[in-house]
Amino acid sequence: MIKVKVGLRPIVSNINLPTVLKTTILPGDSIERLFIATQVGEIFYIGNGVIRTFLDIRPRIMKLGASSGGYDERGLLGLAFHPEFYYNGLFYLHYSVAGTQGPGALPESFNPDPCNPKTLNLRWINRETQYDHIDTIEEWILQSNGQPQKRRTLLNLRRPFSNHNGVNSLNFSPETGKLVLTTGDGGSGHDPFNLSQDDLEIAGKIIEIDVDKNISFNNPPIVTRFNELPTTIQETLMVMAKGVRNIPGISFQRFYNQYIKYAGNVGQNLVESIFSFVQYKPIPVTQLVQASFMNSEPDKEGFINFGWRGWEGAFPTSIISGCTENQTLDEKAIAYYNEAVTLSASRLQPLTSYFHKDTRPDKFGGTALTGVQAYMGNTIPDLTGSVVFTDLARKDSQPQVRGALAYTTVRPNGEQNDFSVIQTDYDFGSRSAYYVSLGTNLNQTSLYLAVYGSMKVTDFNQGTVFEIVP
Repeated sequence: MIKVKVGLRPIVSNINLPTVLKTTILPGDSIERLFIATQVGEIFYIGNGVIRTFLDIRPRIMKLGASSGGYDERGLLGLAFHPEFYYNGLFYLHYSVAGTQGPGALPESFNPDPCNPKTLNLRWINRETQYDHIDTIEEWILQSNGQPQKRRTLLNLRRPFSNHNGVNSLNFSPETGKLVLTTGDGGSGHDPFNLSQDDLEIAGKIIEIDVDKNISFNNPPIVTRFNELPTTIQETLMVMAKGVRNIPGISFQRFYNQYIKYAGNVGQNLVESIFSFVQYKPIPVTQLVQASFMNSEPDKEGFINFGWRGWEGAFPTSIISGCTENQTLDEKAIAYYNEAVTLSASRLQPLTSYFHKDTRPDKFGGTALTGVQAYMGNTIPDLTGSVVFTDLARKDSQPQVRGALAYTTVRPNGEQNDFSVIQTDYDFGSRSAYYVSLGTNLNQTSLYLAVYGSMKVTDFNQGTVFEIVP
């Protein structure tokens, strides 16, 4: 693939950890503005070169990093503007709610043991008390006086663990006009309860929400499964895909009269994966619930399954441990053999993958996928029509941490493709540079990269947002 080099132009610096980068046109305005949502609960926008506060919901966000040494995957995780935002002022938030901290679903860390069936068939019990926190998805409106106000709650989700809640988790589909919610598998590691493959579990799915349907519930019940929702809410939901571990949003790329959908799946021990698909057949939640009630199988022709937890990208999910005879080698055991076999033919193959360990000179060892965005601009012609992605931190970048920027393209025959690292010319000096999120404008002709100087959300004001330039 072509080697690409880009520049990074700073737009704003010294902000808290930026989780979402979006653009929209404010009512009465004529120019697209860049909006930046931070994990701690602030939303800013850039107007005439000045950073302005759009909304501050920090009091609504749970206290972050207190029990984990500063690292956290909760907070303000999703922001999306309605396609008719200019006219109706509607926008949507996903965040972890203050005051909802629980003990977690398991008393200790989880590792599956292929020789111990008990570890392969755990169940999440006592869900009303054994959970970590509650996430909410809300609809807000920008009032005529310029002040945002909450209108209603769409979903209240009880989450088993603190991690894998998704990030950049709300995006509108230009294809259907629906709000797309991407949920992680609930956290811990190795999806202890296999929530991602259970049709009735909300965790580990890509869900379409019809926000234009009027429903009577202003405050839905706190749930973990679709069948716990009132029928009127079930009727607004469709499941696009399952088998998701953790996902930094979904990106849509217009291709003639259809859209390519891109979604990344964060890996466990081995590999990070970017998936693409065009055709899909979502299943109405009411059908999933009815099929479960009737003890039957819903029609899944055309339904997308990313394969987790049996598969990590293109590979059966493995457990890596030190070899007993040779400490320089890694021993790999298939964690969920039966699940890997069952899903081997029905899962979606990734478009491309990159490894946590890779010694090839033109590649990198990754840590975690943090952004996937289609690019349709022409100012960086070698990237036109490609999908760009970011990794949090290259394994080869010590002592100063550096994230990674790379790209790939869809092949006409639909087969897997290689990827190429994008070189950047920005000098971060002695500071760490974790690449924490990636964004684009409305017509996907500009790309924005958010960088943070620390892995800890409790280390404040270490964020910089850049535009990626030729």
